[in-house]
Amino acid sequence: MKIIRTILVGCLALMALPMQAQQASFHKQGVECLGIEQDGSQTLRVTGQGRNKADAEEQAKKDAVYAVIFEGIRSGAGGCDMRPLIYETDARRKYEDYFDIFFMDKGEYSKYVSMADARRGSKNKAKNKYFKSYRLTVRVLRAELKARLMADNVIKPKKD
Repeated sequence: MKIIRTILVGCLALMALPMQAQQASFHKQGVECLGIEQDGSQTLRVTGQGRNKADAEEQAKKDAVYAVIFEGIRSGAGGCDMRPLIYETDARRKYEDYFDIFFMDKGEYSKYVSMADARRGSKNKAKNKYFKSYRLTVRVLRAELKARLMADNVIKPKKD
């Protein structure tokens, strides 16, 4: 019985190798800063992946907002705020119910991201048989997003 289980696990591992190799070639390039606007919004370049173009664009928008909230923007042109909106350790898990709803498809996060800076031909596309990958230009409304998180008591106002 152990021999059959070992053979079965080995076969499954071998079948997964080609898929992993293909996915590795489509690695995410991360979120990079292209600049900051006068209203404080950040123009970002981000990669989204999905089954089709719409799914990939939706994921790119989510990833951009997620990076501004939890990670900060660490690469690209200077000017973007490197600091995340939330400094609290493990905030994603602490406010899990809130952020699960916030990041639903076409959820509240979409109010804080704009495709206004997208230019013709600015979408880089790659695909394989599992998914499509698009590199997009998006603008995240950082000040409005911060105000929303403060209003919802996710970010505590600083005490002077």
